[in-house]
Amino acid sequence: MAEVGIEVVPHEGEEHDTGIGARLNWLRAAVLGANDGIVSTAGIVIGVAAATSERSAIMTAGVAGLAAGAMSMAAGEYVSVSTQRDTEKALLAKETRELREMPEEELAELAEIYEGKGLTPELAHEVAVQLTSHDALGAHAEAELGIDPNELTNPWHAAWASMVAFTAGALLPLVAILLPPQGARVTVTALAVVAALAGTGAVSARLGGAPRRPAVLRNVAGGVLAMAVTYGIGALVGTQL
Repeated sequence: MAEVGIEVVPHEGEEHDTGIGARLNWLRAAVLGANDGIVSTAGIVIGVAAATSERSAIMTAGVAGLAAGAMSMAAGEYVSVSTQRDTEKALLAKETRELREMPEEELAELAEIYEGKGLTPELAHEVAVQLTSHDALGAHAEAELGIDPNELTNPWHAAWASMVAFTAGALLPLVAILLPPQGARVTVTALAVVAALAGTGAVSARLGGAPRRPAVLRNVAGGVLAMAVTYGIGALVGTQL
């Protein structure tokens, strides 16, 4: 899952929690992972249910899809976040070397950044001096690279979060297709999936500060389209066998 940055501005009188942005990003990644699990597994089980009424065949396909999807999500997140972490570490190593070899130039660069944000040249220079004396690498990495050296991305956290979220989302359509009687399977599953997608759409919109209704409608429409297509394919293939 790829990652979306959320800027968190503390209210007056509150301490800024440097880890809250990272936690919100993981929460959003978990919501998106659950969303993927819901849609992909629902597509599989509804497609198979359209082709056969055998509960064992539906369960086998659903469990296989859940396992494959969860492992794929975990592996993909691990590779993606590992690459991001390697890039962050390389940038921090370069910044450390530049601070050691040309501190005056780096100080001037940091002052220019704060001057560009609206500070006077004198104040920008003073801010740069004080931040550099307190934590040179942290100050320069945050201002120049947008990286917190103490909050580098963790590929294992990303992999486990994606796998667990995908599994949790995938269980809903799997249970919904297996429990009802044959005639109600597709209807019950479709209703459960629509409700779940409406929930994940609302949560993702809230986390991103976006309007809720368009996010919910997009999410539900995508899931309904996926189920309709796979149901049609399953029905077509089932009649040909």
